[in-house]
Amino acid sequence: MVGMKFHPSRDLSAGVLLIAAPSPRPVDTKARLDFPVQEGQIRAEAVVRYIEPGNRLGFKFTAVIEQDSPHLAALLTRLRSLSRSRGKP
Repeated sequence: MVGMKFHPSRDLSAGVLLIAAPSPRPVDTKARLDFPVQEGQIRAEAVVRYIEPGNRLGFKFTAVIEQDSPHLAALLTRLRSLSRSRGKP
């Protein structure tokens, strides 16, 4: 399992995270994700589901540390609010 620390991109949903990675990982690679956000620390397990041009990896969350789940929910709420304020669906 690969460990990765990063700051999340705007491409985040309840189950999927899209990030730019310096070195792409093959599809189905398991990873431990650890990212600090203003809502608090978020630690999760994920698997690479797809690779986009430019070394962007699509991760699907497979587990989130229980005490970090509220942080993830708050982050998603904030990102949705930002998206709506910019006129995006």
